[in-house]
Amino acid sequence: MKLNYKRTILIGLSFMSILAFWQFYDQVIPYLLEYKFGLTTFGTNLVMSIDNVLAIFMLPLFGAISDKTSSSLGKRTPYILFGTLAAVVMLMLLSIFVQNDNFSGFLITLVALLVVMAIYRTPAVAYMPDVTEKPLRSKGNAVINLVGYLGGIFATVVMMFLLRSQKNEAGESVYAADQSFAPVFLIIAAFMLVSVLVMVFSLRENRLPHVIDETEAPTGTGQKMPREVFRSLVLILLSVFLWYAAYNAVTTAFSRYCGSVWGVDLGTSSSYLLTATVAAIAAFVPLGFAASKLGRKKTVLAGIVLMVVCYTIAIFIRQETPLMYLIFGLVGIGWAAINVNSYPMVVEMSSGSDVGKYTGFYYTFSMAAQITTPLLSGFLIDRLGFGYNVLFPYAVVFSALSFVTMLMVRHGDSKPPKKQLLENFED
Repeated sequence: MKLNYKRTILIGLSFMSILAFWQFYDQVIPYLLEYKFGLTTFGTNLVMSIDNVLAIFMLPLFGAISDKTSSSLGKRTPYILFGTLAAVVMLMLLSIFVQNDNFSGFLITLVALLVVMAIYRTPAVAYMPDVTEKPLRSKGNAVINLVGYLGGIFATVVMMFLLRSQKNEAGESVYAADQSFAPVFLIIAAFMLVSVLVMVFSLRENRLPHVIDETEAPTGTGQKMPREVFRSLVLILLSVFLWYAAYNAVTTAFSRYCGSVWGVDLGTSSSYLLTATVAAIAAFVPLGFAASKLGRKKTVLAGIVLMVVCYTIAIFIRQETPLMYLIFGLVGIGWAAINVNSYPMVVEMSSGSDVGKYTGFYYTFSMAAQITTPLLSGFLIDRLGFGYNVLFPYAVVFSALSFVTMLMVRHGDSKPPKKQLLENFED
C-alpha cells in the first residue's frame, strides 16, 4: 500500500488556492479597511472576525451536505469548482470597489466572499481522505499541507513585489497610498482559478477509487458511534481547540510582544514567525513518514512537548537573541507534527460516508479557538494588567492542557502492519 503522490498533489491544488487567498486576505484587507476606508481598529477587527464566526457554523454544515452530494462531477468537486469561480468574480468586484472608494459595495461583497469560501473549504479538505486509505492519510495530509503552504508563499511573494510600503506620520509601516491594488487582486484571483482548473481537469472525482471502509470504521451509515469512540472524538476536538488557542495567541500577539518586552520593530518579529513557517514546511513530509512508523498519537504528543518546552524557554528570554530563531524553528516543527496527524485522527473515526462532516468538526474547533483566544489573552494582557509578559505562560498552559486531553485519546491512530515498514523506507 503506497500513497499516490501525483493524485495527492493534484488534490492539494485546491488547498493551495485557498491558502493563497487567506494569506492575501489577512495582509491586505485589514489595511484597506483601516487606511483606505477609515475604520477604527475595533471596526477592522470586527470585520476580520466574520470569517471565523461563519466557519463555526458553515464548515460542518457544508461538509455534511457535500457528503450526501451526488453529481456528474462527484461530491466535492462541484463545491470546489463553482466556489472558486464565485470567489474569483467577487475578488474582481472588490478590486473595483477599492478603486472607486465604494465602502458599502466593498463590505457587502467581502461578506459574500467569506460565505463562499466557507462553503467550499471543507469539501476541498475532505477530498484527500475520500480517496486515500486510512494508514496513508498522515502522509497524504503532509503532502496537502506542503502544497497548500506553497500557495501562501506565492501570495506573499506577489505582495512583496507589487505593493510598496512607506512610513506614515505615526511611524507605522503601511502600504503606499498612491498605488493600485488591482494587479494583486487580479494575480491572486488568476492563481486560484488556474490551480483549481488544473485539479478539476486532471482528476475525475467519480472515476477515482474511493475508500469504502464502513466495516472497519467505528461508525457506519445510520449507526450510533460507540461511547468510547465518541469520548475520543470529544477529547481530540478539545485538544484541537487548546493547541490552536496557544499557537494563535503567540502568532497574533508576537509583534506587539516584541515591541513591548524587547523593544524591537515589526520586521524582527516577522522574521521569527517566518522561521516557524519555513521549519513547518520542511517538516511536513518527514513527519508524515514518522507517523507511519511511530503512530499518529505519539507524533502529536511529541509535537506538543516540543512546543511546551520552547514556550517555557521563551518566558525567560528578556531581550532579543538569535536563540529565538532556533526556538521558533522548533515551534514550527512541533506545529507541523500536530497538524499533519491530528486531522487524519479525526476523520479516522468517521465512516466513508461522513468524512466531510468530521472535517467540519475539526475546523469548527480550530476556528472557535481563533475567535476565543484573542479575547481571552487580550483580557489578561489589558484588563487584568499582566501585560505581554503573560503571552508565553498563556501558551504553555493551553499547550500543556492539550497534552493532557490528547493523552486520553484512545481512537483515531493508524499504524501500518509490520510488513509495510519496508515500503515506507522505499517511499
